[in-house]
Amino acid sequence: MIRRIISKVFGRKSPPGTSGVKILPLAVHGIRRSQLDDCALKTCETLAQAGFKGYVVGGAVRDLLLAKTPKDFDVATDATPEDVRRLFRRSRIIGRRFQIVHVMCGRETIEVTTFRANGQKEADDEDEYAAGDNLPATPRRLTDEHGRLLSDNVFGNMADDAARRDFTINALYYDPAREEVHDYFGGVADCRKHMLRMIGDPETRFREDPVRMLRAARLAAKLDFHIDPDTRKPVATLAPLLANIPRARIFDEALKLLMSGHALRGVHQLRAEGLHHGMLPLLDTILDDPAGERFITAALKTTDARIAEDKPASPAFLFGALLWPQVLQRWRALEAAGEKPQPALFTAMDDVLDEQRGKLAIPRRYDGMMKEIWALQPRFEQRGGQRPYRLLEHPRFRAAYDFLLLRAESGEVDAELGEWWTRFQDASDDERAAMLIADSGPKPRRRRKRRKPGEAGSEGAAA
Repeated sequence: MIRRIISKVFGRKSPPGTSGVKILPLAVHGIRRSQLDDCALKTCETLAQAGFKGYVVGGAVRDLLLAKTPKDFDVATDATPEDVRRLFRRSRIIGRRFQIVHVMCGRETIEVTTFRANGQKEADDEDEYAAGDNLPATPRRLTDEHGRLLSDNVFGNMADDAARRDFTINALYYDPAREEVHDYFGGVADCRKHMLRMIGDPETRFREDPVRMLRAARLAAKLDFHIDPDTRKPVATLAPLLANIPRARIFDEALKLLMSGHALRGVHQLRAEGLHHGMLPLLDTILDDPAGERFITAALKTTDARIAEDKPASPAFLFGALLWPQVLQRWRALEAAGEKPQPALFTAMDDVLDEQRGKLAIPRRYDGMMKEIWALQPRFEQRGGQRPYRLLEHPRFRAAYDFLLLRAESGEVDAELGEWWTRFQDASDDERAAMLIADSGPKPRRRRKRRKPGEAGSEGAAA
């Protein structure tokens, strides 16, 4: 009787093959199935009806424990990708390193992954998985000379899958049918302690995938967690391994950090861990310059505030802000060397973007918007004649105006300039006319009309 009460309160006995797991009931973790996304719940139920296991896993469980609203819901299962594909009409298999299935439900997409193993099991264990769990027995797990995983299509059971995850707070599995959380490595306790801790040997795990170091910094900033000392210890030594990671992956991780709603904290966390050299090397130049630091701080604060208010935030705008201090520095250097302002600005833009290609791999689709925002900045100085009216009609005016306000806030330009444009937008026609400032900005050169051959005064006629 006493054992039954203890089991009910503190968790039931682990099923065979899952030694060490704590199965926590609703009374302990507090997550109700009604808190789940309908599509995730339906996905788990469909898998269960077909005889498979289906659990909501990872970040969604972690966020629910922290009383946060999950951004998305992922599902883990013992069904193979092919099994999942057959069960869901609107689904597709993606991925090379490890195959996953995207299950489409209305406008939502649920990411379904098959339980992973470490690929180093004995033959008897592989045969058991193939026979008992309908999983392929042939491991396909390749690493390079640095220990980085190149292929990881090795399937196993839930305990194997938990051991393959990165941090304890992400190795949590929620069973919607029983409203239970399966916790293999103390992730629930780490959530409550606000501790980010690596599963297994941190050095080995970071060598398998150096991007995990960036994820540690991003998650610590996003969740306001402390990084476990043993997890942090090898980072300084292994940070150079990020140079072996494709630039596209680095960019994806940078984008997640900058659009997380905690970009300012994340950037400082990166620098504190010495990881910015592998992700955003430009931070050294920017944050060591007081004016550049003020500008970037203002840009990141604004982006974080917009995301917190559920307003749209543009990656192109944000990367344009990150690169602006370098564009400005290059622009001024070219002007000092004797180039005219406008050609100097366009040359500076191209130089900085070309330099960043090999460091961060910013997609070229962002180039157009960044260049337009940068190119419009000198036009805000021109407040006479018809120029302000034409600038108001430009498709990128709003983004360029927001950029101007950041420059004013950081002290790069006079605050009065930003205030003038703020008033000018909302002013009546008469008020706008009264606000115009004569002779502001360079006057455009008047083009001389070419005379046609034979007209009076032409060289041909004079001849």
